[in-house]
Amino acid sequence: MIIGVPKEIKNNENRVALTPAGVKELAKLGHTVYVQATAGAGSGFSDESYVAAGATILSTIEETYQVAEMIIKVKEPIEAEYNLIKKDQLLFTYFHFASYEPLTRAMIERGAICLAYETVERPDRSLPLLVPMSEVAGRMAIQEGAKYLEKPLKGRGILLGGVPGVRPAKVLVLGGGVVGTNAAKIAAGMGADVTIMDVNLSRLRYLDDVMPANVNTLMSNEYNIRDLLPTHDLIIGGVLIPGAKAPHLITRDMLKEMRPGTVLVDVAVDQGGCIETCKPTTHEDPIFIIDDVVHYCVANMPGAVPYTSTLALTNATLPYAIQLANKGWKKACIENNDLKLGLNVVGGKVVYKGVAEAFGLTHTPVENVL
Repeated sequence: MIIGVPKEIKNNENRVALTPAGVKELAKLGHTVYVQATAGAGSGFSDESYVAAGATILSTIEETYQVAEMIIKVKEPIEAEYNLIKKDQLLFTYFHFASYEPLTRAMIERGAICLAYETVERPDRSLPLLVPMSEVAGRMAIQEGAKYLEKPLKGRGILLGGVPGVRPAKVLVLGGGVVGTNAAKIAAGMGADVTIMDVNLSRLRYLDDVMPANVNTLMSNEYNIRDLLPTHDLIIGGVLIPGAKAPHLITRDMLKEMRPGTVLVDVAVDQGGCIETCKPTTHEDPIFIIDDVVHYCVANMPGAVPYTSTLALTNATLPYAIQLANKGWKKACIENNDLKLGLNVVGGKVVYKGVAEAFGLTHTPVENVL
């Protein structure tokens, strides 16, 4: 198969979809890999390292899309890329369709095969291609939240871990999945007073067993959330419904219950956000303030630590990319149910129910296109 790796052009997105090591594995299997010039530079990988691994370097993004049967990316195509995508071309990347209708309609119109990292799902309901970036984003959420709690950055001016004789900051984590667990772990390690909320009692029991003593668990509901908002300094939104829009657990009116300088970090923003007032921001301009509450809503948080993120992502995606390249997308999806669940839009049809429901589009069962 002919595989193309374009340079990411989203704001401050320094990750790349394939490392030289990944190129070498695909090349060993007889596949042809084209990498756009400087695609790996932001992650610390030179063009020379890709050539040494067996790739061919192309000068432009247009050439990369034109030549490839399968495009492997990190982030969803942005508007400048829509017209580069060919009919029946396989795109293997994060899409987060349910949060952005124009992208969904553009991919329907282009007739592409859109296989989304975030909905590839194992039989145990885990999301193997979302997990590595969720781990990074969860840990970064505390790192960024701690920074924006500083007074010069409009926060409350509170040190996350406190000092002897002074209470630490209070951190509320919404969602006990991968993002929430990693956020709680880092916040606890920094000495904060942490509460993690989830709707799954079994998950809360597990977290209660494995988390340190400064992490409390609490059932997630509107009453409990409202009760904690006035006393917490940093709130992390880490809620996920695979392939669908995130529910709003914090609504506009709840901001009035928070203290000035409270910081909200909505990691779910690329799925629509679990905080009603959040809208996607960039690393270049990461925050905005409503009712004296600081909102950090960067939609590609792991892009700020591209070396770590690229290696972690390729570790997870490469085995699936090899299956797609060896067998073709259709056979690979028939034989591997994990990959079949990753199909979102195929040849102009929406085959993932959560995406169809988000925009009132017709849902075609995925079996109909296989």
